[in-house]
Amino acid sequence: MTDYDPLIDAETWAFIRRTDSWYPPDAVTRTVAEQRDVYNAMCREFFAGYPDGVSAETKAIVLPDRSIPIRVYRTPAPEAAAMVLYFHGGGFVVGGLESHDDVCAELAARTGFEVVSVDYRLAPEHTHPAQFDDAMAAFEWAAAAYTRPIMLCGDSAGGNLAAAVSHAVRGHRRRPVGQVLIYPGLGGDPSLASYLAHADAPMLTVRDLDFYRDIRAGGRDVAGDATFAPLIADDFAGLPRTVVVTAQCDPLSSDGEAYRDRLVAAGGEALWIEEKGLVHGYLRARHSVGRARDSFARIVEALRALAGGAMPVGPKSA
Repeated sequence: MTDYDPLIDAETWAFIRRTDSWYPPDAVTRTVAEQRDVYNAMCREFFAGYPDGVSAETKAIVLPDRSIPIRVYRTPAPEAAAMVLYFHGGGFVVGGLESHDDVCAELAARTGFEVVSVDYRLAPEHTHPAQFDDAMAAFEWAAAAYTRPIMLCGDSAGGNLAAAVSHAVRGHRRRPVGQVLIYPGLGGDPSLASYLAHADAPMLTVRDLDFYRDIRAGGRDVAGDATFAPLIADDFAGLPRTVVVTAQCDPLSSDGEAYRDRLVAAGGEALWIEEKGLVHGYLRARHSVGRARDSFARIVEALRALAGGAMPVGPKSA
């Protein structure tokens, strides 16, 4: 069992305790309704407000069989250099427009880009491929609605969706110019290093991952389905420039490394940044933990660099 005391600093431990007081470590043992209640309460506790000058409009992508709520964040910049399609985390079970409201507002403020948050359908009411289908529909909407470059971004489950969309639209005339994946779950090999070393990490455990995977699959056989687990795709050629940012104390960290390696081996450009001493979900700590604050700055810089057609300069983990 990993001893986290030498890895995690006092600020991060305080963040973990504050999170656990709202969203307890055994949350996945509760009903889905209870999980959503405590998750939403936690997100309200951490809500940091909007930066000055950011406005938001909530509307919907209207499809023949459903509507997908979205929230568009704008700054006073007359013409943003890119738009960011953002997919929130939450294990495909919790989260929505409110859970990542301030995160998206801050990304808009610090990049100057328009950010569109997508409220995709959740499990268990809607199992795979509902989430992927909504993410694809959001991309098609963005491709039709915007002439500026499209960036994909997401954290945790949202990072999975961003990567799956990137794979699916490689031949699209408006394919993304870049993607930033924040501690994503990409369906990696559970024998990889971080799955073993951090099976019982604070904030996210392998038991949690198993719960989220099974509830999203809904009893279906998803073996070999790259729209469910992008890391099992056969072909990584033609993907956009990619930055994957992971937390060291997280079972999913090795997914970021493996994804970087697969993309580079296929001739692409990718950077993997493993944030030392951080835990899954640290975006909510960006105002209280120095390491998280620094990582958020790197995420912002990655979006700006990729939108400009370049890879950011950042620390690579071996």
